[in-house]
This record gives sequence, C-alpha cells and structure tokens, in this order.
Amino acid sequence: MTENSERARRKTRVGVVISDARDKTITVEVPASFGHPRYDKVVRRSTKLHVHDEANDAKTGDRVRIMETRPISKQKRWRVVEVLERAR
Repeated sequence: MTENSERARRKTRVGVVISDARDKTITVEVPASFGHPRYDKVVRRSTKLHVHDEANDAKTGDRVRIMETRPISKQKRWRVVEVLERAR
C-alpha cells in the first residue's frame, strides 16, 4: 500500500473555531445533522474537536477544514488543512 492511498482515506471535516486560547491548538465545533429513524425529524448534533494549528493562523469564528492525523497529544488527533473563511 502506497502512502498516497493511505493519505487519501483520512477523514476531513469542516467546522467553526470556537476557541484559540492555547498555543498551536484550536477547538473546532463540527456540526452534524441526520434524520431521526422513528420521528422523521432532523436532529442536529455537534462535536468539539481539539485541532493542531502549527502556525497559530486560525482565530475564533473562522471556518476551517481539518484532517485526521496521528495522535499529537492526549486529545489532539486532527490538524488544520486550510482556513476557508475568516471571521468578520
């Protein structure tokens, strides 16, 4: 198995930065919505992920694309790929 096929299978998510207080780490809220199997209502959930931001580039309110990566610390398993939209 080549490295490119391994890298292509990594999960990517898009979310909003809700905290940038730590050095090289941001907290990103990733929303998810799905139809409830019994009640046919749309259920909205969100997950908070700790993300590695090497350049300290992302600020609170920015939309970012993140990618799954090797464990960087106890909680960090994701890293910033790009900042999609800056906060106003």
